[in-house]
Amino acid sequence: MSPQNTSVEITAAPAGWRNPLRDKRDKRMPRIPGPCGVVIFGVTGDLARKKLMPAIYDLANRGLLPANFALVGFARRDWADEDFGKLVCEAVRQHARTPYRQEVWDRLAEGIRFVQGTFDDEKSFGRLAETLEKLDAERGTGGNHAFYLSIPPKAFQTVCEQLQKTGLARPQQDRWSRVVIEKPFGHDLQSAQELNAVVNSVFPEESVFRIDHYLGKETVQNILALRFANELYEPVWNNNYVDHVQITMAEDIGLGGRAGYYDGVGAARDVIQNHLLQLMALTAMEEPVNFSPHELQAEKIKVLSATQPMLPLDQTTARGQYTAGWQGSEKVPGLLEEEGFSKDSITETFAAIALEVDTRRWAGVPFFLRTGKRLGRRVTEIALVFKRAPHLPFDTTMTEELGKNALVLRVQPDEGITLRFGSKVPGSQMEVRDVNMDFSYSSAFAEDSPEAYERLILDMLLGEPSLFPVNREVELSWEILDPVLEHWAEHGKPDPYESGTWGPDSAFDMIHRMGREWRRP
Repeated sequence: MSPQNTSVEITAAPAGWRNPLRDKRDKRMPRIPGPCGVVIFGVTGDLARKKLMPAIYDLANRGLLPANFALVGFARRDWADEDFGKLVCEAVRQHARTPYRQEVWDRLAEGIRFVQGTFDDEKSFGRLAETLEKLDAERGTGGNHAFYLSIPPKAFQTVCEQLQKTGLARPQQDRWSRVVIEKPFGHDLQSAQELNAVVNSVFPEESVFRIDHYLGKETVQNILALRFANELYEPVWNNNYVDHVQITMAEDIGLGGRAGYYDGVGAARDVIQNHLLQLMALTAMEEPVNFSPHELQAEKIKVLSATQPMLPLDQTTARGQYTAGWQGSEKVPGLLEEEGFSKDSITETFAAIALEVDTRRWAGVPFFLRTGKRLGRRVTEIALVFKRAPHLPFDTTMTEELGKNALVLRVQPDEGITLRFGSKVPGSQMEVRDVNMDFSYSSAFAEDSPEAYERLILDMLLGEPSLFPVNREVELSWEILDPVLEHWAEHGKPDPYESGTWGPDSAFDMIHRMGREWRRP
């Protein structure tokens, strides 16, 4: 049949049908970045080896990286490209979430390069610029480069200035250049402002991606879906029904081998300033107009602007330091016996604070944040604990085992949601006891949740900043935490607590004074 004689039968579309070709994009379909490359500074560190390089492979394995992707390592080692490739391959085999496939690795390995150098050597960055220029020509990476600073914050300024001198920080025409920064974002408000000024003097704020890996976790993102896609929860998500909120990040590991980073930093700076305050902001924020990066960030900033520590600080905060004890069946040392820590270290390994959010929705509802090392188990959760019913038509004996209703979002390790409520115990007597209704990601969905770094690296390559804190969020978090840190600096040492327990007595006294109890996760 000739083309001129081809006929097409046109039928009416069913009611409600939309032509997908007319939509800008089906939001359920994965997005793949355009041509680009990633440069990792600090490729020999644990973060790069255990998280970053495996995450890049997992993205490639899932078909979410462009075919002409490039990966460049920068370090002092005297390596050829093949040596770096072996390091990446070993990291992938040991730590990748998805199965190793030779054909995927072979495609990824074609774009792997290594540049030897030091941060203060201009010639090293000249070689980096030449390497990226060759990749643009050979691999077609298009001049689009992301620079991942998996290095100590004190080196940020040097690296950023070197990138500026070589012209890599401000690409021409429609090319892009982005910088990725790992926490800590300073150690107080002043240092955070100075760090932001240094980075923004080289990279515009829209090109700066501050990594908080907790924001890449599926359950954290599910806070938004739970609240705003379901009419069931949002009507009671306020001070009319919620008594208080507990946000807990507990770890059962100690700090052996991490003294160089952790000593002098402590639990509050390490976890509360970033992870827990971001979780609190997502929990307490108002519904955004839409889920664009600007609108999400605006609502989080409103919450953080309205948040301050409850007073007096000697009664509404607590800190502790773990001592020797039992972690399961293993006898473990205390912090002061850990390698690298001074015998008179006053670094806290446990921190708890009570915050108030001065908005109409949350007025009068305390937010309790706690984190610690060598606690009873590894768990991160957000718990909304509800008020008791105003009237219970039961005898006291019928409800003596009944607690408060609670909605618990488990961030790790068993991601899911639990609703705790009262139910009658089977039998001839009227007895009400707490029961749980449980949702688990692993049992509800066949596909495993991607690692947080997979989501965050992909979003960074796409230029999608929704999950990355901006300058103002970082600075507001320090404004909230600085008064607590200053108070602790002036008032003695952290209280001891035995490894394997749930923190110092002062933390339990703190919450008891407010008429509440810590949850046992």
